[in-house]
Amino acid sequence: MAGGHPWTRRLYSAALLALAPLLWWRVWREHRAGRSRGERLGWIPASSDADRPLWLHCASVGEVQAAQPLIEALRKRYPQHRLVITTMTATGAERAVALAEAASDEAGGEVSHYFLPLDFPCAARRFVARLRPRLAIFFETELWPNLLASCARRGVPVAVVNGRLSARSFRTYRRLRRLMQEALSHVDWLGAKSRQDAERFAALGMAEDATSVTGSLKFDIALNDEALEVSERLHTLLGGRPVWVAGSTHPGEDEALLTAHARVREIRSEALLILVPRHPRRFEAVAELCAARGLACARRSKGEAPGSETAVYLGDTMGELRALYGAADLAFVGGSLVPVGGHNLLEPAAMGVPVLTGPELANFEDVAETLREHQALVEVADGEALTAALLRLFDEPAERQRLAEAGRTVVEANRGALARTLDGLETLLSR
Repeated sequence: MAGGHPWTRRLYSAALLALAPLLWWRVWREHRAGRSRGERLGWIPASSDADRPLWLHCASVGEVQAAQPLIEALRKRYPQHRLVITTMTATGAERAVALAEAASDEAGGEVSHYFLPLDFPCAARRFVARLRPRLAIFFETELWPNLLASCARRGVPVAVVNGRLSARSFRTYRRLRRLMQEALSHVDWLGAKSRQDAERFAALGMAEDATSVTGSLKFDIALNDEALEVSERLHTLLGGRPVWVAGSTHPGEDEALLTAHARVREIRSEALLILVPRHPRRFEAVAELCAARGLACARRSKGEAPGSETAVYLGDTMGELRALYGAADLAFVGGSLVPVGGHNLLEPAAMGVPVLTGPELANFEDVAETLREHQALVEVADGEALTAALLRLFDEPAERQRLAEAGRTVVEANRGALARTLDGLETLLSR
């Protein structure tokens, strides 16, 4: 593709340089021990002529988790290519590194991780020149103008997969339409999650003849044996107690969830909450919050088993959320009682666990609508409504079973985005 307004990218680059101190401060925080911060300026080991990797960029841990089926498929389909995953956040890096370590014991291509460079022109050019990717794949809404332009300059085909634009993101990008048009002119193929997402990308300048509606990769959730075994062991350990999980929670939300849990325990004194904060840097603060509320807390990271006196089991480990969902009777998906936009509603559904959510679902509205259509989603307005829903569902095993079966059916019925995405990528790789 070609076209756009390069001058808008120059203005964008100037604005980034003006914000450099603030951006570098964020980089300083989002770091992983043992890694050079030079990666954020594109200083990575140079790839050889014989090692032109496939590059997949995911913003954070949620995107890495959602991309896991694609990661596994790329490894197995193209074992001759190293797969490089980049992330913006340290939590995403942790998950990507865990996947790379797991991949080293299995058949398939090698997986490695770098932090994405800041989108300064020189850093973007340096990163692409040194990585020399055979194909660049950007997940969901990760559109970095200078990186995309650097790929085009080097002749690297670019794909956007699981492409989505929430109403909020679309309004923001529309104000920057000329910049987005120039960025999207460098995208060779877009696999959109839905027809609405495809239309929003088209309104920003994406060529319709280079766009396919693939569906959401989030439905192609891989249920590995290890996660199922962890769920079964923990479920057995809990011995029939009423258990609910609150996953991927945020500040301001944990307080409401703990209040709801305390009220549930006034009726169901043996009830247990498995609480999983979204960000590892909040683990200590949430543990202190539990203590301040007088709720006995066991911590998974310390190997503490939840005993009969435990009110909250803190899931302060990485990569285990799906397994923890599977050990519960009910699952509340966080980021939805506060204006974050929600998180992946399909993980508990795939594990056969009824799904509850708050009203803030901007990032997952399409998934939520699909679950609603099949009466597989319980929506609550606030913490008080959540308390009532939990107590009702703990008393109604038949309704829990219906919700669980409906959610699992939705996931199974909507699989297929992975195959359509791989077909689109194969077209680019065969050029």
